[in-house]
Amino acid sequence: MVALYDVNRSSGGRKTAQQVQPKIAVLVPCYNEATTIASVVTDFRLALPQATIYVYDNNSKDDTAEIAREAGAVVRSETRQGKGQVVRRMFADIDADVYVLVDGDDTYAAPAAAQAIESVLAEGVDFVNIARVSTAVEAYRPGHRLGNVMLTEMVRMFFGRQTSDMLSGYKVLSRRFVKSFPAMSSGFETETELTVHALEMRMPMAEISAPYKERPPGSVSKLNTFRDGWRILMLIARLIKDERPLKFFSTIGLVLVALAIGISIPVVITWLETGLVPRLPTAVLSVGMVITGFLSIFTGLILDVVTKSRQEMKRMAYLAISLRG
Repeated sequence: MVALYDVNRSSGGRKTAQQVQPKIAVLVPCYNEATTIASVVTDFRLALPQATIYVYDNNSKDDTAEIAREAGAVVRSETRQGKGQVVRRMFADIDADVYVLVDGDDTYAAPAAAQAIESVLAEGVDFVNIARVSTAVEAYRPGHRLGNVMLTEMVRMFFGRQTSDMLSGYKVLSRRFVKSFPAMSSGFETETELTVHALEMRMPMAEISAPYKERPPGSVSKLNTFRDGWRILMLIARLIKDERPLKFFSTIGLVLVALAIGISIPVVITWLETGLVPRLPTAVLSVGMVITGFLSIFTGLILDVVTKSRQEMKRMAYLAISLRG
């Protein structure tokens, strides 16, 4: 583990280097994880003995909070339902040098965090994604696997190709990342928001792989394939609109122009042959679509300028945050 050094002056005026251990916080958002939370807390206490483990209970109906406290975690609560709500609260409440964000379902390998923390402390990386490598067929449902691949590829296409498993719930983050993250999502789409934030801010990023095991008996996934997949898809669409407006509105504009040309071809042919425009509504529709298409393209150009200015301000705010608390 990399140590930090605080340089002080002794009484004789000489400088002395005092070793300072980095503050590491393990953040575990939980909802009805009584079956697994004790194992998660125990595993991370063994893997990261210098870390403080925070379990945020999100209105659990079982004994998640009590079991986590008995296992040695600092237990707090967030009453707004949803993983994104919990992540927002944790990032606001806790001050540390390095943050390990992990689910409480006991599917992630705790020892992998040490390598990721090393990247943050030694290499100045702000965002380390820990990609999942399935060790059992039951660990990764086919619907979840397909959805993850599709959604990850969408983000890679528009924002950057630095991650291969965007929806992994296991990430290690710097203080600078956490304190500059706006955290607008409310549910499981928060992983997408975390990744896009790192890509948009051009942060130093890394990705490592770690085993991903199936849930133990009695533990049930809270992720709904279709509902949460749709919410993630809508978030990606919104982020493309907000962060890539030129691409978003230009695509709409070009599609409208192409459709307008397609439906106007018979009208133009008839006009060339007879000099008449018998299908006037079609002609009016095609003209309207062309105008709307060009308006959409110009809207994208204007919003692109605004977005670049906003990104510059976000980048400056990010750089203003110290790496160490």
